[in-house]
Amino acid sequence: MIATILITLLIVALCVVLLGVKVFFVKGGRFPNTHVSGNKALREQGVGCVQSQDREAQRKPRFSIDELERALSERKN
Repeated sequence: MIATILITLLIVALCVVLLGVKVFFVKGGRFPNTHVSGNKALREQGVGCVQSQDREAQRKPRFSIDELERALSERKN
């Protein structure tokens, strides 16, 4: 049982070191930006993060007062 736990910890530690080679061994190294907004090709196509798109959509008023009144009057008729 203890041997299995130690082997598992060794494998996990090895994976962390291998995933972080650039971070640990290169001066000023960082993990790559895997966020959607960090991808240049997707940004050029106008694709963005759902959270960012939602935040932008909530900032904009959906209708102006005139449009809202017009829509309500059309529903009544």
